[in-house]
Amino acid sequence: MERANDSAFSGFILLGFSNQPQLETALFAVILIIYSLSCLGNGAIMLLSTMDPHLHTPMYFFLSNLSFMDLCLTTCTVPQTLANFKGKDKTITYGGCVAQLFIALGLGGVECVLLSVMAYDRYVAVCRPLHYMVIVHPQLCLQLVVTAWLTGFGSSVVQTALTMTLPLCGKNQVDHFFCEVPVMLKLACTNTSVNEAEVFAVSTFFLVVPLSLILVSYGHITHTVLKIKSAQGRQKAFGTCGSHLMVVIIFFGTLISMYLQPPSSYSQDVNKSIALFYTLVTPLLNPLIYTLRNKEVKGALRRQMRRILDLRQS
Repeated sequence: MERANDSAFSGFILLGFSNQPQLETALFAVILIIYSLSCLGNGAIMLLSTMDPHLHTPMYFFLSNLSFMDLCLTTCTVPQTLANFKGKDKTITYGGCVAQLFIALGLGGVECVLLSVMAYDRYVAVCRPLHYMVIVHPQLCLQLVVTAWLTGFGSSVVQTALTMTLPLCGKNQVDHFFCEVPVMLKLACTNTSVNEAEVFAVSTFFLVVPLSLILVSYGHITHTVLKIKSAQGRQKAFGTCGSHLMVVIIFFGTLISMYLQPPSSYSQDVNKSIALFYTLVTPLLNPLIYTLRNKEVKGALRRQMRRILDLRQS
């Protein structure tokens, strides 16, 4: 009881999947493997985008930022989850919970904006190819990326402050594997309707607005591609956008199911599964989708492998 009454200072207990202890060992192994592959895949995209001159384009500048963001997102939540699976102590400090909430919210907002920026990049590449390098110049790319990061983390500051200053009245058991807004609102011993409305409004802004911009961009892209007489030309144009569209569908579909509903209506087991997919599987799928469907990335990977082999032979 003493610990619970001092939860605001001593920390929280992350229950995770402790109600199903028989799954924890298997989940530990699966999560560790996926996390390792995710780090490897996203790290490879970041290195290739930096080292290979053929990938020094706006598209791969945005993609390397996406990979860096995914790497940060998984690292923000997964190591703590793995530690909780293997140890009896499932606590996280108050400061650790605040940091986890702030980083996860910020990175989610950044990815929403960044994916809409990438859709705009594809729109210019397909619909205005002759003016592409003039419109999407390096300075604009940097400005768009900085805007995405500032917007995401600016919103996160407000949401984290509003959530973590709610009175808890001694409650410190978080029924999740990381600190997340809807779960933290459930701990509060006061009316959270204002907070729930704020979460819904922010989620609408970061999900509906970017998704609408993405759909408009792809509407123009589809209209332009259908005018191309060559079947090979149409296939190539759609191929440059297919990978991005797959990532958009997976990412926005997951977040909409998580946040665009009242927290009071959540099924916690379903929410945990969706959150696990969002924080673990999505960052793994992004590099797989972009590499398996992208000839430029596969070509860059082959060039770098040949370069390494040549260096070892010499």
